[in-house]
Amino acid sequence: MNGAVVVAALETFETPLLAVAVPKQGKALPAALAALDEKAGGVIGRLFASGEFTGARDEAVVVHTNGAPAARIVLVGMGKSEDVTRASLRRAAAVAARRAKSLGTGALAFAVPKEFRGGASPADLAQVAIEGAEQGAWVFDELKSGANGNDKKPPVTALTVVVDGGEDGEARRALAVGAAIAAGHVLARRLQFLPPNRCTPAFLAETAEELGRTHGFAVTVLGKAAIEAEGMGALLAVNQGSATEPRFIVVEYKGAGDAAPVVLVGKGITFDTGGISIKPAASMEEMKYDMSGAAAVLGALEMVGRLRPKLNVVGVIPSTDNMPGGRAVRPSDVVKAHSGKTIEIVNTDAEGRLILADALSYVKRFKPAAVLDAATLTGACVIALGHTASAVMGNDDALVEEVRRAGERSGERVWPLPMYDEYKELNKSDIADVKNSGGRPAGTISAGWFLREFVEGYPWVHIDVAGTAYSGSDSPPMAKGPAGVPTRLFAEFVLARAG
Repeated sequence: MNGAVVVAALETFETPLLAVAVPKQGKALPAALAALDEKAGGVIGRLFASGEFTGARDEAVVVHTNGAPAARIVLVGMGKSEDVTRASLRRAAAVAARRAKSLGTGALAFAVPKEFRGGASPADLAQVAIEGAEQGAWVFDELKSGANGNDKKPPVTALTVVVDGGEDGEARRALAVGAAIAAGHVLARRLQFLPPNRCTPAFLAETAEELGRTHGFAVTVLGKAAIEAEGMGALLAVNQGSATEPRFIVVEYKGAGDAAPVVLVGKGITFDTGGISIKPAASMEEMKYDMSGAAAVLGALEMVGRLRPKLNVVGVIPSTDNMPGGRAVRPSDVVKAHSGKTIEIVNTDAEGRLILADALSYVKRFKPAAVLDAATLTGACVIALGHTASAVMGNDDALVEEVRRAGERSGERVWPLPMYDEYKELNKSDIADVKNSGGRPAGTISAGWFLREFVEGYPWVHIDVAGTAYSGSDSPPMAKGPAGVPTRLFAEFVLARAG
């Protein structure tokens, strides 16, 4: 999507579709829209007076104008004015872009008068507007044949953010930041949507290598033999039942000399049957999303490559699928992880934490300033937090808070869960150093504690995105399917660290 920032009065701006985001109102026409309403022949005022538009969150009403430079206007609601944030503005832009896509306008102008922005600056508006517009307008149709494509609406290819002036230079710079984050978000969602016969561990590695060629990253890909030589017994155990070889992917960006890097680790299970502890058939097709953490890491690296922040960043992805078979790992097997610790496998469907255990041990060699891992790790997280927030845990309270703030800025919110020492006991094994499942009680926390067993010598945070990485239903700002979480959180964290 091509983006631009212009300083203009709304009533003078010519566009096929002008979206104006508005917080909840009474029946009186807001003064900020009076000039636009006059140009549009009074249609906006009539919408407010009749109650057909109130500004409730996600409300969207399209009107054809009578003589205004904008051919059509869509009013988008943001909810209560006291609740308007960057996330509200981003969401409104996504709703507007989905409407533009359905109308086939091809271009969209988006504006939020300063009276409605809740203190957000023109720069804030520009960044989140393009992030939201890319989110709302994007569709995945690359695997469809052309047989039914004759009536397909044109994509939304251009966004103009209309600002009030005064800070338009800052807004243009912020638009470039938002465009880079949006590109990473789209990459992550595309990888999530691809079927597992296409998005294999080798495909993820090829995607990383392509990013390396495009942005000048150093990329290392370990195949099965190299993984064996590295001693990654937990990753190899998950891969035992598969006909598809695993990959261990490392991407390095140098933006700050020899400074300690931020390391992003993503779970890359390209399909999860549950192994011998097999999942029910219902909704198993959604298990292609079990590589969402890996997709977010690659999406964040796309942003890094475009913006070149003054920070060292390393992306690490352990990847395999989890299949049943004659050679598959069994409940009660004991394997040796990269760290040297032994793991009793009590549930082969608790496989994500196994591959992450080897990755968290491996990254110690980078002497990282911080390590963030993301994984669709536990169904218990969905029970605890639903589909609204991801769970976050770690060994450093300041880092947990830093991640929480990045989640607020990005609109990909997280909520901290406690890691009291008593929870560690849930993973105690009678025959090995640790077992890979602590059972149903506190399932998300015990999984976090399992990962912590393999963290040594660096600040670390784990983000469980099981409830937020994808959605089985449409919502006003996004079509059903992959959500790209936590790509934007990673991006905001990295950019804040880079200053």
